[in-house]
Amino acid sequence: MPKGYWVSAYRTISDPEKLAAYNKLAAAAVKAGGGRVLVRGGRAVAHDAGIAERTVLIEFDSFEQAVAAHESAAYQEALAALADGVERDFRIVEGID
Repeated sequence: MPKGYWVSAYRTISDPEKLAAYNKLAAAAVKAGGGRVLVRGGRAVAHDAGIAERTVLIEFDSFEQAVAAHESAAYQEALAALADGVERDFRIVEGID
C-alpha cells in the first residue's frame, strides 16, 4: 500500500511564537496519528520558483492515515494555535508504492 506524506513548504514565518505553539501541539497530533517526521527545517537549496524557507516532510503508513491525522481534533487544535503566524504551502500526497 502506498504511503501518505504531509509536505509543508513555508513561504514566510511572521510570528515565531505561534509557530512554536503549533509545533508543540502538532508534534503530539502527528505522533498520535502514526506519522514520522522525516524532514523538519534544516538545510535547503531552492530552485526555480522555490523559497529556501522551512520545509517539513512527514510520512504515514497510508494516504488515508495522513488525511485522518490532518482532520483529527488534535491537529485542528494545532492549526488554531498557528492561525496567521505563517504562510505555507501544505499538501497531503500519496507515495508511489
